[in-house]
Amino acid sequence: RRLAGGERYVPPPRKLNAGVSFGAEHFAETSYYFEGGLRKVRPYYFDFRTYCKGRWVGRSLLHVFGTEFRAQPLAYYRAAARAGRLRLNEEPVRDLDIVLKNNDFLRNTVHRHEPPVTAQPIRILAEDEEVVVVDKPSSLPVHPCGRFRHNTVIFILGKEHGLRELHTLHRLDRMTSGVLMFAKTAAVSKRIDEQVRQRQLEKEYVCRVVGEFPEHEVVCEEPILVVSYKVGVCRVDPKGKPCQTLFQRLSYNGSSSVVRCLPRTGRTHQIRVHLQFLGHPIVNDPIYNMEAWGPDRGKGGKIGKTDEELLKALVEEHRSKQSLDVLGIGEEDLNSSGESKDCGNSGDCTKSAEADAMNGSSCPAEDEKDPERNDVAACPLNSDINREMLDKDKELSLCGDQEGRTGEKGWEEKDPLCVECRTSRRDPSPKELVMFLHALRYKGTDFEYCSSMPEWAMEDWEE
Repeated sequence: RRLAGGERYVPPPRKLNAGVSFGAEHFAETSYYFEGGLRKVRPYYFDFRTYCKGRWVGRSLLHVFGTEFRAQPLAYYRAAARAGRLRLNEEPVRDLDIVLKNNDFLRNTVHRHEPPVTAQPIRILAEDEEVVVVDKPSSLPVHPCGRFRHNTVIFILGKEHGLRELHTLHRLDRMTSGVLMFAKTAAVSKRIDEQVRQRQLEKEYVCRVVGEFPEHEVVCEEPILVVSYKVGVCRVDPKGKPCQTLFQRLSYNGSSSVVRCLPRTGRTHQIRVHLQFLGHPIVNDPIYNMEAWGPDRGKGGKIGKTDEELLKALVEEHRSKQSLDVLGIGEEDLNSSGESKDCGNSGDCTKSAEADAMNGSSCPAEDEKDPERNDVAACPLNSDINREMLDKDKELSLCGDQEGRTGEKGWEEKDPLCVECRTSRRDPSPKELVMFLHALRYKGTDFEYCSSMPEWAMEDWEE
């Protein structure tokens, strides 16, 4: 539609309903299958949508793709436009030189591949009219973010257990297993959220660490700084945020120790970073027990590398093992736009997430790079969950623009524009998808939920 003088018409922005949960149409986008101890998602077509950002106004679509959407070469976007997969205000984009205006609405249809997760089922520990409590397996994100959508706790509970319109009360990192609690109503969510704000909740974790942990109680209060939201890496640093974790050894088998962990704060990767600092990283931690940290594996905060060198070494170590999926990232994520290392303070943390929302690549946070952060504000699980969480906690950078529908069953044949369809990847083994960190107990003023002790936490367990 053209205005007088040939000006391009831009429709007024649509009102977004933040109360809409994931429903039947979302769950029907694709299906699961099980293979080699893994839960896999059949590839599918998906729409990534976003409104034009203020910094894009007056720039051509080609320029925006070339500067902010670097996960794909410009040739891909030209081919996508020819195939009708790029739409501006619901009209097919014919010319990438088109200049963007305020309130322009962009849609990018991609062939989406999700990383596999463990086939271990989600066990329901308790359920009543107010809450549902589950025992989350390792490797499974809580809610959609980055490359994960159907392989998440929220989608599996909705598709396989009929549990929908849940409200998050706390979160667990993708690689952390254990007690995970959801509210069924906004009123219950608000009531428990008040306990969170008043720090009336107690959280207890158990883990298996390298070496002989001290027998006496150990308190670590080292401040923690986020190095990278995209890769999900933190370290001890005086400029970091204050935090405290209490540790108590439960057993020692001659090579590794089982340790009880009581986080008094909820910083990103708090337990894992503090254990690394103490010289006892989690035995199979895919981030904090890697050679990239140096011969001492980061003990005492001694790394001997800049943050950039550390990230590069971590990525290269996983790339050499063909295990980038264990980090929840892929090669395309490493090629996408940069991130603000200190996005929690700069307020610029959404920049790369916005670009990734149109690419279909990883977003910096996920939810999931936050295993011990249980003190976030409760919010309803819906397509706008991440925008709400970002407003409540600027420390996180989540994929607030991701919302979409499928166009067809993309798994039936390979997509000619899809790089993933032409890439052969090694599947992780089920063992690689388990990290020895488990949320054992979650207690409030009027509730307490516990899971059973993992097999690897038994006193007589051996590798």
